[in-house]
Amino acid sequence: MRAKAAVWLIMALWPLALSGQEAPLRYNAYGAPGLIDMPIASSAPDAELAFSMSSFAGQTRNTVTFQASPRLSASFRYADLDDVLGPQDVFYDTILDRSLALHYRFLDAGPHRPALAIGVTDFVGTGIYSGEYLVATTALRPDMAATLGLGWGRFAGIGGFHNPLGPAFSERPERVFGQGGTMTRNAFFRGDAALFGGLHWQASDALGVTLEYSSDAYPYEDGTAFHRRVPINIGVTYAPQPSLRLSGQYLYGSELGVQLTYVVNPMRPPYPSGFDLGPAPVRPRSAGGQPSMVDVGPLARALQSEGLTLHGLRADDAMLAVSVENNRYTTSAQAVGRAARVLTRMIPVGVSMVAITLVENGLHGPPITLRRADLELAEYALHGSDIIAAVADIALEPSPPPVIATRFPTFSWGIGPYLTPNLFDPDNPLRADFGMALDARWEPAPGLVASATLHQRLIGNLADATRVSTSVLPHVRSDFARYDREGDADIMDLTLAWYGQPSATIATRLTAGLFETMYGGISGEILWRPAGRDLAFGVEVNQLWQRDYGGGLGFFEGAITSGHASVYWQIGQGYQAQLDAGHYLAGDWGATLTLARQFRNGWSLGAFATFTDVSFADFGEGSFDKGLMVTVPLSWISGQPRRDVIARTIRPVTRDGGARVDIDGRLYALTQPLTPQAVTDTWGSFWR
Repeated sequence: MRAKAAVWLIMALWPLALSGQEAPLRYNAYGAPGLIDMPIASSAPDAELAFSMSSFAGQTRNTVTFQASPRLSASFRYADLDDVLGPQDVFYDTILDRSLALHYRFLDAGPHRPALAIGVTDFVGTGIYSGEYLVATTALRPDMAATLGLGWGRFAGIGGFHNPLGPAFSERPERVFGQGGTMTRNAFFRGDAALFGGLHWQASDALGVTLEYSSDAYPYEDGTAFHRRVPINIGVTYAPQPSLRLSGQYLYGSELGVQLTYVVNPMRPPYPSGFDLGPAPVRPRSAGGQPSMVDVGPLARALQSEGLTLHGLRADDAMLAVSVENNRYTTSAQAVGRAARVLTRMIPVGVSMVAITLVENGLHGPPITLRRADLELAEYALHGSDIIAAVADIALEPSPPPVIATRFPTFSWGIGPYLTPNLFDPDNPLRADFGMALDARWEPAPGLVASATLHQRLIGNLADATRVSTSVLPHVRSDFARYDREGDADIMDLTLAWYGQPSATIATRLTAGLFETMYGGISGEILWRPAGRDLAFGVEVNQLWQRDYGGGLGFFEGAITSGHASVYWQIGQGYQAQLDAGHYLAGDWGATLTLARQFRNGWSLGAFATFTDVSFADFGEGSFDKGLMVTVPLSWISGQPRRDVIARTIRPVTRDGGARVDIDGRLYALTQPLTPQAVTDTWGSFWR
């Protein structure tokens, strides 16, 4: 049935599809690929991340859109709507609405053929923006594109006609605003359909003009928020720089609108070459001058100057094996490459091979063995990284050298600013605290790590939160506002962790202390992760106590037991899936599915959803736990080599169902840089 509609659209635009080029992309007022209000069939460059804010007639939409693959994009939207007349004639002064949309381009443009895309909007939200579409876009010439679409739901408010998909799709159930988070599966592509379309002219690299026929009747806003007179919209977009776009629109014959869009692409850093200091050159054996035996002190200092900490060493007549901790570089291959260069300058002439093992918290990856002659040959070769990738020997099992005597104990600390945002709270969409953070770390022995983080708030409005929990479940998360209100100085975490590696495929962790602002206790984890495999399995068990509101060392009475069994799958091309099943903080049982895309430069973007035996009604607003995760490496922003990141989990609403404790140092993420795949995927940075 849907294929019939797709053929109909192709035939409608067939006479216009002359160039065979993809039409230029722009983002509409919903933050998705589109004209002004309506969608188009174009897609953004792979991995592009777009932040947009649009406003007209009291309707403000804030959207994040991620081009998750070359064809699929996902948009998360937070809208502030004034003067809305909802179903059953219920009037709302203000609605803070969260929604999700998907856009999939399933046919590329070609000679005499438009691009085709399909999409759904607000399919797990309140339903205010609920709708589906099939849309075709073609480039009439390099600077002009035409779009024609067929819409349902919100896209079928003007000029509707009988559904071309047939009688089975003729009835569309009415959505009730409700508490969001539910999906009405029998509403997709149902009810009357309507046409929409438009033209976009890119007058110059910086200036574009859009004319649109909109099929959106604004059923909840027209007559209350504004008066829609005609279904025609006109927009002008100006891009002062490629990443920033400013738009002005004249909408529906009665309103002026504005829009700001900022785009960034994880695969396109602002400083492509970075500001790494050049590495020391490989020293050929023919140059001589190396000592007859390895001196640990100078070797450790030389490695430290490259951001590497010498952990262990073993030497014989033919090979020098070292284990090093990477304190600086985003990619494992660059850390191995820097270590290899240092070793050629510090080891005896007779040593012909080096073996380098990466270490994280006492856990070891497999040794990477390189011949000295290959390093000398490949350093200045045209495809030097490929040569090293072909000749490097990566073992499947760790064989770490003995730990050097001067490695332990060690202590480090630092002071710096912190920013703690709270986004999309239903009562206030943007709150944050700023202050100073003290971090300390003590390692008394291999695999034993004590760490602490203290926060002193200076300014902010997190403490202004007035939200009171109405949850019928145990208040394991919904009292978060009380933690924000009480105390300016907080112990964020205070833990002692012991990491072990009983076999080549198994890693263990035992952590005790204050894990996060709300929970402390004891946590044990075991991970089975064979080298070279895409699948890994883990089990975690926690005995927890809820911390009191003051941010100190006190706990409330009563223990909570939680735990999960986890499956991790490296799908390929940077995509990763994770399934956690078990017992959550509120006593509910269920599972969490996480899908993420990880980039070699340290970026990661993903989404998760948790379903447990708590009913949607008992869960409350949002119906089930879900959210977005983003990790941004500071090296990508600054161009300086460093390993620290900004990591955030964004939830539309914080409730008690499906809640888990946050624990630093979980094994799967910790061991990722140690795997053979982490090195082989980044060989291109070996000589940096």
